[in-house]
Amino acid sequence: MFVDQVNIYVKGGDGGNGMVAFRREKYVPDGGPAGGDGGKGADVIFEVNEGLSTLMDFRYKRHFKGQKGENGRTKNQHGRNAESLIVQVPPGTLVRDRLTNQVLADLTENGQKQVIASGGRGGRGNTRFSTPANPAPYISENGEPGQELEVQLELKLLADAGMVGFPSVGKSTLLAAVTSAKPKIAAYHFTTLVPNLGVVSVDEGQSFVLADLPGLIEGASQGAGLGHQFLRHIERTRVIIHVVDMSGSEGRDPFEDYQKINEELKSYQMRLTERPQVIAASKMDMPDASRNLERFREKIGPEIPIFPVSSLTHSGLNALTGKVYELIKSTPVFPMEEEKTDDATVYRFEEEEVPFVITRGSDGVFNVSGPKVELLFKMTNFHHDEAIRRFAKQLRSMGVDDELRKRGVTEGDTVRIMDFEFEYTD
Repeated sequence: MFVDQVNIYVKGGDGGNGMVAFRREKYVPDGGPAGGDGGKGADVIFEVNEGLSTLMDFRYKRHFKGQKGENGRTKNQHGRNAESLIVQVPPGTLVRDRLTNQVLADLTENGQKQVIASGGRGGRGNTRFSTPANPAPYISENGEPGQELEVQLELKLLADAGMVGFPSVGKSTLLAAVTSAKPKIAAYHFTTLVPNLGVVSVDEGQSFVLADLPGLIEGASQGAGLGHQFLRHIERTRVIIHVVDMSGSEGRDPFEDYQKINEELKSYQMRLTERPQVIAASKMDMPDASRNLERFREKIGPEIPIFPVSSLTHSGLNALTGKVYELIKSTPVFPMEEEKTDDATVYRFEEEEVPFVITRGSDGVFNVSGPKVELLFKMTNFHHDEAIRRFAKQLRSMGVDDELRKRGVTEGDTVRIMDFEFEYTD
């Protein structure tokens, strides 16, 4: 099965917890704190493996979670960092954040790596909190949580040229004629259910990759037929080969077919029309093909090169592939994302992230939330009173106490941060 789009969940490993410990060695007076730091959590890294051709493996495993860093130990021994989790993906994989639709990575070359979810840093041991005023602190940090997100993997085939056209116009037969690929060929529509790739040898040491895409139909850009599902694979191609059946074997007009397919390419993405296009006038060995070609030339004009070909007799194939190779060499790679062309620097005002938000529930409990507050909460070791006092001091310095008073909090009211509830005291 060919799978070219999946959604998965990735999470970097949490950092290891810091340690509260003291030296208790014989003959060592006033040993002092000796708690080590936790190790860093594992990064989740995507790596390109040219041996893969689909995203099939992700159909059965959709959760990837890095290991937690090792906790700190006594005698100032730091915890070991967790080894990165390597996830193998095929070349041509585009990684997007599902929430923001932002492109996180465009993985095209074998061995290319990209960190998708970073592991959390290790928490500090009590040695880090030692000061002249507090030489023996009972404070340590929990490890920082690893980054977590849902991502969409989208496979866009790495082909230099792509063939488009209506079903049964001869794309698969043409691919088989110019490459050693063996696509399924039959006399019914949508024989090609998945994209096929083949390498076209133009001359000694000169070749390009050609993709045969499932046939498009009218309305494909809006999801009709199989075309919309596989149109994305033409986005990486530099040259489009428009295969048109000149025999009119199914009673269709070649020029109307040509116009309809171009409309679908334009509707799917405007940038597809920027690519150079050549027309392969197929099935020229059939009756009426020559007469239809003459009418087609009159309507199309001289701007777009037309190559009469027959996959059965192999006539015209060398001229077609030679022209395509010439266009590939002179056409730059089209980026996946639009690049900004305005040279002027644009300054935008970005609101500072709100450190916390206070709401009051129907049960009368004050809820304090926000990324900064929740990170402090997760990294606080509530097993030690001194660490709890430090957490309360940090909240006070952020202005949480003042905001609670403005909201009408009174002595004895319940305040909740994530799953932790405590009684407010002034």
